[in-house]
Amino acid sequence: MPWTEITRLDHDRSDLRYASDCRDEEWKLIAPIVDIRTAVGRPRTVDMRAVWDAIQYIATTGCQWRLLPKDFPPVSTVRYYFYRFRDDGTFIVINELLSVASRVALGSNAEPTAAIIDSQSVKTTESGGISGYDAGKKIKGRKRHITVDTQGNLLAAEVHGADLQDRDKAKDIIADAVHSFPTVTHFFADGGYAGDKVACALLNMEPSPTIEIVRRPNQATGFVVIARRWVVERTFAWLGRCRRLAKDWEETIGSSESWLLIASIRRAMRHVAKQAKAVHEF
Repeated sequence: MPWTEITRLDHDRSDLRYASDCRDEEWKLIAPIVDIRTAVGRPRTVDMRAVWDAIQYIATTGCQWRLLPKDFPPVSTVRYYFYRFRDDGTFIVINELLSVASRVALGSNAEPTAAIIDSQSVKTTESGGISGYDAGKKIKGRKRHITVDTQGNLLAAEVHGADLQDRDKAKDIIADAVHSFPTVTHFFADGGYAGDKVACALLNMEPSPTIEIVRRPNQATGFVVIARRWVVERTFAWLGRCRRLAKDWEETIGSSESWLLIASIRRAMRHVAKQAKAVHEF
């Protein structure tokens, strides 16, 4: 999407305290999950919307935890809920629900039947943790392995060392996507997933999805848009809007995957709210 005067106005968020903050209609989409209250224990006093805005601020700006502005809840509180949502699967649940809602908002079936798989190698920092060297991309760090539906909504994400080949981890990421969305039966991929290794691995899965290798046209020169594969590349560009993903700053794989999910939630939440508003105005 090119930035023009029209699109800038359409996505303008200058009326908010921070551009990363949720609008009311966006918060309503996730509040039933994030702001769950129990009948036992000490009553919660922290504002969960403020906590979520703080997490979104870190994702958008890429700032360190200790540099979180003082008008958010204490950094220890925000960090506590980040780790809690990471460990109990809250980020995964929200992302899956918003992926379905995003499809419905565009008039598609709620459950996807096809997906695209790809990976992205990124550098790591001195934080430590799992790392490796991708000889093809000449990057020392990690790989972000994702599957998306044909609209670009994130279905599943895994992070691993960059030294692992795409075909070696394809079974795991495909299994995650099929577990969350059992209706997915066909995958599109690039040449890195070609060969008997991936095909045999999929045959042993139940149910057994199929994979189609979409290759670059032989006669093409320079940059060309490759069918199907451009969708997952666009999703990587969407996720890259969050500066927390400029590198992999995290020590643990779980945190790395969580920031991918947060970036996906950020986009899907805005998209669904915008579509709902357009329908209401119409």
